[in-house]
Order: sequence, then C-alpha cells, then structure tokens
Amino acid sequence: QVQLVESGGGLVQAGGSLRLSCAASRTFSSYVMGWFRQAPGLEREFVASIGYSGMITEYADSVRGRVTISRDNTKNTAYLEIDKLKPEDTAIYYCAARIIADAPWQYWGPGTQVTVSS
Repeated sequence: QVQLVESGGGLVQAGGSLRLSCAASRTFSSYVMGWFRQAPGLEREFVASIGYSGMITEYADSVRGRVTISRDNTKNTAYLEIDKLKPEDTAIYYCAARIIADAPWQYWGPGTQVTVSS
C-alpha cells in the first residue's frame, strides 16, 4: 500500500504556470501514476498518466500541449506542470496510483486546490 500527498497548488493568474508534486510514502517505481482534477459541480476527470519508468505518458485532449507529467523514482515523486493556465483549470487536483496499467486506480491523495484568476 502507498500513501500519496499532493502539494504545489495555489492561486495563480491566468497565463501563469504551476508545478504540482505528488509524494509517495514508499518506493513507487512499481506504480503507474496519474493526475486527475475535479472542478466545482463537475465529475472528476483524467488529466494525465505516466508509466513505471516515465517513458510512456498519456494526456487528456483538454490539456494536451499545456501539461507535462513526469516522475522521479529516486525521490518517489510525480509531477504535473501546467502552463498557460486558464480559469477553467480551476479544480482540486488529485494524484493516483495503480500497480497494473489499465486497472482501476487503487490509491489516491487528498488533493491540492488550484485556483486560476482571470
């Protein structure tokens, strides 16, 4: 089992950038990592995922080109960089982990709030 904690959220002006971090409680090179977000009144949506070694990444069409997911297995940390932030990026961002690719996401962090002002 692994515990996840996100950080790096905050209030940012539109057009700015943020880097979110997701720290794992244990060695997490055996987990696929993902980022999700949930805006007020909306369902949680997939943002990006990254494979065990970081070679394989996937992005939601809504953020492709503005978002970069990465991981540092030596630090047990995953990252999500968001550029050219828009007000519609305002949401709680969650990181998640799963052992098997394409399986349900097993572990979730508590989330970090990102608010983008226009």
